[in-house]
Amino acid sequence: MKIIFKFVCLVSITLLFSLTTAHITMAADAKPTLDTGDTAWIMTSTALVLFMTMPGLALFYGGLVRSKNVLSVLMQCFGIATLMSVLWLIFGYSIAFGENNQWWGGMGKSFFTGISSDTLSGTIPENVFFMFQMTFAVITPALIVGAYVERIKFSAVLLFSGLWLMIVYAPSAHWIWGGGILADLGWASEALKGFGTMDFAGGLVVHANAGVAALVIAAMLGSRRGFPNQLRPPHNPGMVMMGAAMLWVGWFGFNGGSALGANGDAGMAIAVTHISASTACLVWIAIEWIKFGKPSLVGIATGAIAGLATITPGSGFVGPVGALVFGALAGVICFFMISVIKNAWKIDDSLDVFAVHGVGGVLGILLTSIFADTSTGGMGLPDGISMGTAFFGQFLATVITVIWAGVGSYIIVKVVQGTVGLRVDETEETEGLDLTVHGERGYDI
Repeated sequence: MKIIFKFVCLVSITLLFSLTTAHITMAADAKPTLDTGDTAWIMTSTALVLFMTMPGLALFYGGLVRSKNVLSVLMQCFGIATLMSVLWLIFGYSIAFGENNQWWGGMGKSFFTGISSDTLSGTIPENVFFMFQMTFAVITPALIVGAYVERIKFSAVLLFSGLWLMIVYAPSAHWIWGGGILADLGWASEALKGFGTMDFAGGLVVHANAGVAALVIAAMLGSRRGFPNQLRPPHNPGMVMMGAAMLWVGWFGFNGGSALGANGDAGMAIAVTHISASTACLVWIAIEWIKFGKPSLVGIATGAIAGLATITPGSGFVGPVGALVFGALAGVICFFMISVIKNAWKIDDSLDVFAVHGVGGVLGILLTSIFADTSTGGMGLPDGISMGTAFFGQFLATVITVIWAGVGSYIIVKVVQGTVGLRVDETEETEGLDLTVHGERGYDI
């Protein structure tokens, strides 16, 4: 009997040890592992987002200017894309996604320090995450191009964009996406504890930042000669439409890729993105039809961009019904803001960056707090967060972002003015930047 008792005890101890060891092993194995599906989707999204700048945005903006300046716009977009890519490696990625503190990511990841082909960021390689986020850092300062076309020095474009990446964009990305001060707003109010800014793909980080910077630089640079009544219309609406179409397709990677996985969240982000853009297009041309008697190709293309920019922050939080509202409001509000900025404020934001991207991004941020709730068809707000509390948190994050972008952009413009200068001379502007700055012509006529 004693032998049987000892045998049972021995077996029990062995089983207990085995279960404990297995539990420890499972816990150790619970660390993130590479998912090839997620990796493939984010690599695809990276290509799509880069495609948005080159050639999408370049063609969209290029078609909107006069023929004597088309190459200058293409050059500005191309130059910004290459410069931001190098600066993202040197300091941008580290500032945005380093772990120094809540305000500043630090320089610990500069030049890929500590990152190898085996280093993971969630379920994807960190080098893939680096590249995906780099394409956002490329397109954001490129959006600002629309504010200063046809009258700015190319050297000023490069210097402004490089400083802006370091001072405005990268810190802002860190605050919201890198675990910084806007990733948990509990410091502002006990009610906001655990609530982070709901900016799925860049309503604040990309569109509001770019829009505010555009307004600042356009005001400081001054209007184009002949503004607002003596300027010729866009020289190539067909080019505008092709660029907008490329942007639209690329936006599926922009918003869908921000799920950082090949999953249902990415699928819903793509669906609501398309619905919002389509709705904004229809609303935009309806307004044109009523107001001017004719719907225009440039109008429907611009409406698409307004709908895309507005849905961007909410694309991972809202449902299809919300997307209809996002698109409808984007079409109305962004349309009329163009007139306010140009006619009431007298600011030559040449290609309507603030009205479309700045206003659209902020509108989307605020609407997300309402349409993310399950009662309005959304994916749901964080536990314990009401719609009103979420709206307050989104509004607070917007105020902080806008102030930082405005002040930072103003300082950068003053630095550029005091060093390389900002504006080309009267002769260069009159003859066009293509020939006087770049020595080439867009058209042999």
